[in-house]
Amino acid sequence: MSEERTTLLEFPCEFPIKIMGARVDDFAQVVLEVVLTHAPDFDPASGMQMRPSAKGNYLSITCTVTATSQQQLDALYRELSSHPMVKVVL
Repeated sequence: MSEERTTLLEFPCEFPIKIMGARVDDFAQVVLEVVLTHAPDFDPASGMQMRPSAKGNYLSITCTVTATSQQQLDALYRELSSHPMVKVVL
């Protein structure tokens, strides 16, 4: 049984994803590797911004990817959300 999902997005499009986790040494690298798995053309130099929390315990990373499909975004969200270092994905 296939279910057609409707989306308000038109693909391809620039899509920002915010990922939050503990501020540990390799958190940004782990996030980048996951994003590159699903968006191989992602350029971290222009599409990745990082901000530490007020107390410096957490790191917020926004990755703006060129999304090509809803399935791509869903898979990226699933993998990021299930990673043990990631607390929140928006």
